[in-house]
Amino acid sequence: MPAPQQTIRRSLLVLSAALSSLALTAPLALAAPSPTPTPGSSAGSSASPSASPTATPPANMSSVGGARLAQAGTQVDLASGVLVVPKDLTARSWIVSDAESGAVLAAHNAHWRLPPASTLKMLFADTVLPKFPKTTEHKVVASDLAGMGAGSSVVPIKEGESYTVRDLWLGVFLRSGNDAVHVLSHMNGGVDRTVADMNAHAQDLQALDTRVVTPDGYDEPGQVSSAYDLTLIARSGLQKKDFREYCSTVSVKFPGETTKVKGKSVRGTFEIRNTNRLLSGDSDVSVYPGIAGVKNGNTTNAGATFTGVAERGGKVLLVTVMNPEKDEHNEVYKEAAKILDWGFQAAGKVQPVGELVAPKNAAQASAQPGATASGEAGGDTAGTKPAASSTPVAAEEDGSGGVGIALAIVGGLLVLLAGGVFLVNRRWPLPDLVRRRPRP
Repeated sequence: MPAPQQTIRRSLLVLSAALSSLALTAPLALAAPSPTPTPGSSAGSSASPSASPTATPPANMSSVGGARLAQAGTQVDLASGVLVVPKDLTARSWIVSDAESGAVLAAHNAHWRLPPASTLKMLFADTVLPKFPKTTEHKVVASDLAGMGAGSSVVPIKEGESYTVRDLWLGVFLRSGNDAVHVLSHMNGGVDRTVADMNAHAQDLQALDTRVVTPDGYDEPGQVSSAYDLTLIARSGLQKKDFREYCSTVSVKFPGETTKVKGKSVRGTFEIRNTNRLLSGDSDVSVYPGIAGVKNGNTTNAGATFTGVAERGGKVLLVTVMNPEKDEHNEVYKEAAKILDWGFQAAGKVQPVGELVAPKNAAQASAQPGATASGEAGGDTAGTKPAASSTPVAAEEDGSGGVGIALAIVGGLLVLLAGGVFLVNRRWPLPDLVRRRPRP
């Protein structure tokens, strides 16, 4: 094949992944309790046995993203000089992919439909987050907090107090507060309306393994997602500036209760800290170099779940791990770190076994007048124009808890002279934590 045709074919392959960034601006929300839940204290502790997954993956799974991803077991094409996938992984399902190109480097039961726990809050955020400016204030009433499952994780949000939308989203991402999810759901027209919106958005993203029953991820019969879908959802959410800020925030002072001090009303604060242990660290887990979010979860039926994004050496990888069988403290983070380490070593060397597909409306979005290449969106943030060159442009932002987020955006418009076809080839804007946190 002549060189120009090879170039065109490679560019077309890039286009399919790049177009996925041009779509949806709706956020997702997931319910995540503390890393090691106890009965009755997790984000979801439904006792219904029908919500529990089977012990083995189904024989036939979805082929969205490629035929290899429909197969049970580990899917990987090793190349010379690349280490084998870690042998001690016990998760029922996992996937690691290039966040920018969409290439799936390796996967294990990627489309196994399992309870997602609080990782589902990513879909909640990707669906609801753009609907309210972050400065909007809301006074909480009793009905806002009604209907939460027993033992739900909470911020806590207090009835009678006012909170900004930004406060509520920080409560969702850092403390996996089901109370914050319910307040935002009522602002969005109610829980039923929000569930319908989330299911519709999942369909738009082609997250076809996902079925939402409750917006906070609390265990409910029939509520499922997959490692593949959660990765699609995270990739969509990370296109939004506010989503990136919230999911990468380590700690922040949160509004407390109003009390009377010497006759004056004084509102205190308390610290909330991110329960994503690769971001905030723990006694047996170190902060992962380059980590930038995204969301963790843990319920009785789901076990531990986690989706994360990290950058190293110019590569940005997404990893999702669902329900490790090994019963050790923080095991989901330990296995995620091992998969990320392998992925950074293998990126650019292994043949992909699949791809992260574009949302259904990606082609429409790219064809509309004024469509942008950056896909930037969030709370009260409008889209930005594509960069004039293919050189990353960094813009510093202030985040909570001293978090600075640098956005790497590469925009390029290639014109194929044969047929006048336009290709968009750009990097997705993601946090660059190398600038904010030195490597160990």
